[in-house]
Amino acid sequence: MKKYLVIGNPIEHSLSPILHNYWIKKNKIDAVYEKKLILENELEKIIFKIRSGELNGINVTVPFKNKVVRFMDDLTKEAKESMSVNTIYLKDKKIVGHNTDIAGFELGIRSYGYDIKKKNIFIFGAGGVVPSIIIALKRMQASKIFLYNRTHYKSEMIKKNFNDIEIIDKDKISDEIDVIINASSLGINKDDKIDLNYVKIGTNKFYYDVIYNPPVTNFLREAKKLGNKTENGKKMFIYQAHQAFALWHNVLPKIDDQVEKLLNK
Repeated sequence: MKKYLVIGNPIEHSLSPILHNYWIKKNKIDAVYEKKLILENELEKIIFKIRSGELNGINVTVPFKNKVVRFMDDLTKEAKESMSVNTIYLKDKKIVGHNTDIAGFELGIRSYGYDIKKKNIFIFGAGGVVPSIIIALKRMQASKIFLYNRTHYKSEMIKKNFNDIEIIDKDKISDEIDVIINASSLGINKDDKIDLNYVKIGTNKFYYDVIYNPPVTNFLREAKKLGNKTENGKKMFIYQAHQAFALWHNVLPKIDDQVEKLLNK
């Protein structure tokens, strides 16, 4: 039996095992997918299990998407461009790091019928998924991308690779912003709040949270009170998982109503 894992810290919120095991069963694959809470000093050891054959694949979530890069033998084009890895596998005896978040974000946004082209985007947070989001936004021809993070140097690190983005203070967001993205982990805990001036930002905006569990964060709740369009990261989560599953098993799993219902439980 093949074995797959998603690793992170925290990891309780992850619905990856539910989705992957559903697809594994539907496609009659002899495999199991589990989640594991780990510390940073355990990364190398657990990744080595792919080389030894104890594991067949690993998904990576917060806060390790950048930190696993140094343990890869090779990186795909997407992983090199973003320096972020969320999917790991063995190919030709080499541990390969791949990024399915770029495609996952773009496919998720497109599935809502929202057109990013010529829109001004504000991103809150500078975590491991942010480079992937920026790459996807550029592919979708966003007009201008603004970035804020509580720890300023993390924003500066991202700007080194994307020098046309603009770092601003969250209190300087103007009503010229069209899309507000929470790309931080603030919201995983139900009491988490993002200190934004929602009234000043204005209405008729699109608020997007990469968090999918809980399905409605305080960030989305506050935005919705003012009548804004809101979406969580569930579709991004489904599409990035879809890409990883296809890569590991050489099978394109079906994204149907049952998948949606499964994740709404």
